[in-house]
Amino acid sequence: MKIAVFSTQAYDRRFLDEALAAHPQGRDITLEYQEAALALHTVALAQGCDGVCVFVNDHLDAPVLEALHRSGVRAVLMRCAGFNNVDIEAAHRLGLFVARVPAYSPEAVAEHTLALILTLNRNTHRAYARVREGNFALDGLLGSNLHGKTAGVVGTGKIGLATARILKGFGCRVLGHDPAPAPEFAALGTVVDLPTLLAESDIVSLHCPLLDSTWHMINRDSLARMKPGAMLVNTSRGALIDTPAVIEALKSRQLGFLAIDVYEQEGSLFFHDRSGDIIDDDVFQRLMTFPNVLVTGHQGFFTVEAMREIAEVTFENIDCFVSEKHCANEIVL
Repeated sequence: MKIAVFSTQAYDRRFLDEALAAHPQGRDITLEYQEAALALHTVALAQGCDGVCVFVNDHLDAPVLEALHRSGVRAVLMRCAGFNNVDIEAAHRLGLFVARVPAYSPEAVAEHTLALILTLNRNTHRAYARVREGNFALDGLLGSNLHGKTAGVVGTGKIGLATARILKGFGCRVLGHDPAPAPEFAALGTVVDLPTLLAESDIVSLHCPLLDSTWHMINRDSLARMKPGAMLVNTSRGALIDTPAVIEALKSRQLGFLAIDVYEQEGSLFFHDRSGDIIDDDVFQRLMTFPNVLVTGHQGFFTVEAMREIAEVTFENIDCFVSEKHCANEIVL
């Protein structure tokens, strides 16, 4: 089986090659690594392949899937949990097998969430820069204790639960919101409706999938309901947040802090070195002017444990496709 792996970085090759070498049928699988993202103009790179392996910012709408199908591709293997970039109806109409990695080291994202919270709260990023310049003044670095604060976790799936456990360990009062709350959350905090969570939380952390119902769930109205001066954290999907509305809330001081690992228009920015380029995204550039905003480039998942799990589950999904057996990770309508 030949698979075209799109949006490939050196670390993808490392962990996929390790998993391939350990795979019992590894000799029957060929990985063709492509640095380019999958889009209509790059479909030709998958010519002669049985499947494609794609990531969060690859584009798989109906025209792309139809072009892949015409070139002989029969499997779409997501090396991520989210699949909002795939037209699932078109994929099923074409008879394509689509599978994902539904959960990989939830603790990786949860721990990164806390790293963002702690860094922004205690200004450690600014302190690091000061000390390297010989400036040991503390003015402007004042933080506050997490102990005793109220933290709201939106989404109580595996990552949300892992985040709630850490926040509880810090001594936070934890609130949760989810249309179908996980039973395990009862031991960590209190399930409330979203307006209550927004109004009472000092920290609001998003851990939910991108659906029609969650698109821009943080908007002008929901920001107005938040506790003045609260912190908003998003390590889930960029489009959960209406970024221009967040900028207005930062300017008015309604929103006190913002920490994001994802961005709605990240496709042209993240996972690449843009340090020598002119970034012409005016919204992103405006966001970067705020001293109370912290941005990382979609690295929440990026741990050794998570990368190994992504690679291993991807090969499990390949096995399911080849053997035509039931796949728990297959995306079905």
